[in-house]
Formats: sequence, C-alpha cells, structure tokens
Amino acid sequence: MSDISKQDKETIKQAIKRRKREVYTPVVPDMQLGFIHHNVDCIGCRACEIACKDKNGLSAGPRFRRVQYIEGGSYPDVFAYKVNISCNHCEEPACLPACPTGAIWKRKADGIVDIDSTLCIGCRRCEAACPYGAPQFIPELNIVSKCNLCVDEIESGRKPYCVSACMMRVLDIGPIDELRTNTFQTKAIGPNETPVRAVKNFADPELTNPSIVFVPHSKGKVES
Repeated sequence: MSDISKQDKETIKQAIKRRKREVYTPVVPDMQLGFIHHNVDCIGCRACEIACKDKNGLSAGPRFRRVQYIEGGSYPDVFAYKVNISCNHCEEPACLPACPTGAIWKRKADGIVDIDSTLCIGCRRCEAACPYGAPQFIPELNIVSKCNLCVDEIESGRKPYCVSACMMRVLDIGPIDELRTNTFQTKAIGPNETPVRAVKNFADPELTNPSIVFVPHSKGKVES
C-alpha cells in the first residue's frame, strides 16, 4: 500500500500541471554588462585564469575562465591565436530555465547571471544546457558554480579579477551595446577595429544572445 494519500497525489498532479504551464520570461536588464576579448593581441599567459581561480578558491579541475589556443595552417601559411571565454551572461541564458530549484538568476540592474549555491542541488542540468561550457561542477561541494563577473568587485566600482590581471589589456567589460558598436572606451579594442559576436568554433550566438564580443584573428572570422 502506498504511503501517499489520494489527496497528496492530487496535490502533486496539480503542481506538475502548474509547472508545465509556467513560461520562462527572460529578464530585461536596465543595462547589460558584457566582455570583450582581443584574440590577436592576447599572448595566452593565462593570468586571467589564475586570478579567477584565486578569487573563487577553485581546485585544479574547474575553470570559470578558459584561454583556448587555436592553431592551424601549413608552412609557410600558419597561424595561431587565443580565444578567452567564461560565462557570457547571456541575454537569454539557457542555464536559467534548466535549473529545477531556481538557484540561477539574472540581475535586473546589470544582467549578470549568478548562482545561489545554497539552492543548488548539483543536478548539473545547467551544465548540460549551456552551449558555451560555462557552468562548472565542484565535486567536493556537489554544486555547480561559474563566473559571476566578480559581482562584489562590480558593486565596489572595480573590474573583475580576470580583467585586472590581464597584462596586455586585451580583456575588458562594459555595456554590451556599446562594446558591439565600439563606442565604449577600452584598450581592448582600437578605434579602427570591428568587434564581432562570434569566432570560429564558438557556439551560435543566436542560441542565447551571449554578452561578449571579440576582435577576431583573420583566420578566426566566421563566414557571413
């Protein structure tokens, strides 16, 4: 005999029906912060990775920020460049509606996507949903975490640790609308350079509208 009464079963059924009727409405922030990375001038020193790990107390495995080395061609026409990414604080994050506990949320003020670790149950659905590999499983804590754009630094009027650690000044943050149109003052992009929304091997930006732009290497440009 089941321990669940008929009344409890009916309550569960109604809860499931309500859940199915729920429609996720993306948060429209007052201003969306985003990243810019200069693929050509980046020297791949990984200072940003180390600073991020230090800030977040991460062990050897998880990486909130990743510097990817791209190499190709054949002699004498060879090339190499770096692509530096973390959580893209997407306009329509795939991770957020995938979370069954509501642990993931998007800030109204600046569009930062954050995770409340006290609500995370380590199911890793967000990890599977994200097309950019941003959520990272922390096995010793049995939770998922990721870049939150060093929100405490932002609220104190400073830049994230990764940006501050970049010795070449090829990584920066700013209002994504201004970064996309090159109207935001940053050393990461020159006045005559044109930022793009995606480079080769980067997931289609139409999936989630990620808040990141790149100054691409000539071999990294996506064919239009």
